[in-house]
Amino acid sequence: MAWSLKREDATITEWERSDGYATVRLRERGDGRFVARLDVMEQAVDDRAYDRVVLDERAAAEERAAAWREERDLDD
Repeated sequence: MAWSLKREDATITEWERSDGYATVRLRERGDGRFVARLDVMEQAVDDRAYDRVVLDERAAAEERAAAWREERDLDD
């Protein structure tokens, strides 16, 4: 299943999986570090999951977010 960009502004970038049961979010913290967050809801066919990491650089957070999207992509 495809991921689509649902929100992108000065605060948050968020992708949602096409089934609506998973999101990946990237945001900058007040201290200049970045948070990447994965949330797979309970109803999802690939089981519930939540993960959150804090990284020093945006590029590293973007890489983590991309990896989660790839790992949690579902075949149609």
